[in-house]
Amino acid sequence: MEKAKRPRASKPKLDTRISDADQFLLPTYKRQPFLISYGRGAYVYDSAGKKYLDFLGGIAVNALGHAHPRIVRVIRREAARAIHLSNLYHNAYQGPLARKLAQISGMDRVFFSNSGTEAADGALKLARLCARTASDAPDKPAAKHRILAMHNSFHGRTFGAVSVTSTEKYRLPFAPLVPGVEFVRFNDIADLESKFDDTVCAVILETIQGEGGIHPVSEAFWNRARGLATQHQALLIADEIQCGLGRTGRYFVYQKFSSRPDIVLIAKPLAAGLPLGAILTTEAVAAFVSPGLHGTTFGGGPLICATALEFLNTLEQKKVLANVRARGVELREGLAKLAGKFNFIREIRGEGLILGVELSVDGNPFVAEALRQGLLINCTHDLTLRLLPPFIITRAQVREFLRLFESVLAKTPKSISAASAQATANPQRFAHSAAR
Repeated sequence: MEKAKRPRASKPKLDTRISDADQFLLPTYKRQPFLISYGRGAYVYDSAGKKYLDFLGGIAVNALGHAHPRIVRVIRREAARAIHLSNLYHNAYQGPLARKLAQISGMDRVFFSNSGTEAADGALKLARLCARTASDAPDKPAAKHRILAMHNSFHGRTFGAVSVTSTEKYRLPFAPLVPGVEFVRFNDIADLESKFDDTVCAVILETIQGEGGIHPVSEAFWNRARGLATQHQALLIADEIQCGLGRTGRYFVYQKFSSRPDIVLIAKPLAAGLPLGAILTTEAVAAFVSPGLHGTTFGGGPLICATALEFLNTLEQKKVLANVRARGVELREGLAKLAGKFNFIREIRGEGLILGVELSVDGNPFVAEALRQGLLINCTHDLTLRLLPPFIITRAQVREFLRLFESVLAKTPKSISAASAQATANPQRFAHSAAR
């Protein structure tokens, strides 16, 4: 008697939306092999209905979580009025948003861009513009044109921003880049002093290096950079694109210092997920600008500015920054306890809700295991697990994260990455100051 044949197990059907992306998009990202359908608060849900606790927040963008009712209401209202009007005309929200940003930052003037990287490019243009004098030949570099940027930095992907980004894998494929840029070891005052002279027009730094592994600027380095910039009539540019607008529990990281920058760069959470960046600056810098020297087609449209105003009003009216501070303390305390259990946790850095957990082993397998367990985090520089949860997370969600994260740390196979081996062989090169 012939045996009945067992039915062959069918292969999982590939979602055509993912296969379309694989076939037609430029391969600029290594995307995870699943599709997120929607989000609610601090959670997202994939196309199969699986729930994930989102501790990446669109890489620091979704500060109010997903589908926040106040944000949804404003977007719906303004989409029915005017989405785009052009910067040849005033709209109802651009001026009020600029006023609000000036008030919370201590700056005087605002330029709206579409993104953080465009804000960085615009700031570099402003620095060169302010440094040019009547004696400089119009067709040659000004005598004062050098820009000091930081090792381990990341300012964006456009040509100007990548020119002041030190990581070679982002820079070298596009060389030669914008000339006149030199890199300083982050938080190394002696190195900063040795490279600063009257040919420098600007120094640009992240007040907390995000992509570089959550490394805060030290107060001593900030103060010296401010002093040297003033002494040599250069601009101090603070990149707060990832760490600003409330992520540390204050509006801006530099506000914990006694001195201010000349230019501040913001973006990420500004319009609660819609694309908006901004340059904030002083009247002294703004005095060099006249119509036609810089511009944007889409930056600062009515729908986006209305949404950004609602975001800032929500932070203020709902006392969201107090929640950031409280939840940040709980996270640090919980992570410190986990560091006592797992000896491959090397250091915990950051403040508020921008935290990095540096490991002595490859961090990428932990990201994959977290995804499997329903937790979204990411790894930067191979060793640092980056945590960027929404500002609205609750005490219960912090506990949920710590429970999931402990399970991830326990279950992930440990392997030594190239970066880890290099750090072990040369610890001085990878030494950074941590926020305390």
